[in-house]
Amino acid sequence: MSFADIDYKLLKALEAVVSEQSFERAALRLHLTQSAVSQRIKSLENQLGQPLLIRSQPLMATELGQQLLGHYQRVQQLETELAQQLSLGDKRAQALPLAVNADSLASWLIPALSPTLQQQHVEMNLYVEDESRTWQRMRSGEVLACVTSKAKPIAGSDSQFLGYMEYLCVATPEFAQRFFPQGVNRDSLSKAPAMSFDQHDDMHIQFLSEHFSLQPGEYPCHTVRSSEAFIELALASGAYSLNPRLQMAEHLADGRLINLLPELQVRVPLYWHHWQLAGKLMKDLSEQIRSYTQTCLPQR
Repeated sequence: MSFADIDYKLLKALEAVVSEQSFERAALRLHLTQSAVSQRIKSLENQLGQPLLIRSQPLMATELGQQLLGHYQRVQQLETELAQQLSLGDKRAQALPLAVNADSLASWLIPALSPTLQQQHVEMNLYVEDESRTWQRMRSGEVLACVTSKAKPIAGSDSQFLGYMEYLCVATPEFAQRFFPQGVNRDSLSKAPAMSFDQHDDMHIQFLSEHFSLQPGEYPCHTVRSSEAFIELALASGAYSLNPRLQMAEHLADGRLINLLPELQVRVPLYWHHWQLAGKLMKDLSEQIRSYTQTCLPQR
């Protein structure tokens, strides 16, 4: 069979199942029965002669399924753009699925997106992952672009360097007095509560291992799955943490937080990856994001 023989209704069913992570919710979204959704995916798999969906938890597309989903996302955006340009009366918002790390979302991303949100009719779907894992959402075909720490682009996409996210080790003066009266060292860090975002967050692990030879399990560590809550818990003297300089500037200036280790910081390079054939909206958005990050992220 040729690619032209593929029915896009079948691709739409595959996209809905992966996006919704449920055949039942995909059926509700598509106004179909669950059996009909399942049959459409089976039909597509039969046409292509190989599986497209790994029926596990979470539901995942196979490598071929990921390629098809990426193609479908780009075609959908191009069709919406064309309909608007031709004034065909298509009032649908343009889908804008993006994957981003929590710290970028909490600091610079929304202001960078502001011109697009104000001037375009878009519908964002933000997937929040660690910056080392956001590219997987793009590779799987779930998003059109991502903020990632990986420099090498996926085949068919472009990669642009955005700048460095700088992280400082901070705590309140009260916390420092309680846990670090004799300074920050291996012994004091083994007793002071730290913070980690989730099981994929290895920044703090690497930091303590590299500079203080401390391994996981040798120090107390909260798990806090929110960039904003990271700051709040630090301000409440509940822990010390590695936080973005962008978010810490005000608190450091007024003395509510102090930089525990001025000689040490973590610098994470950030890149913007987007599909090459994603349309004018993505091209304009990419230019806005690159321009904005040049003003707020260190470039070297």
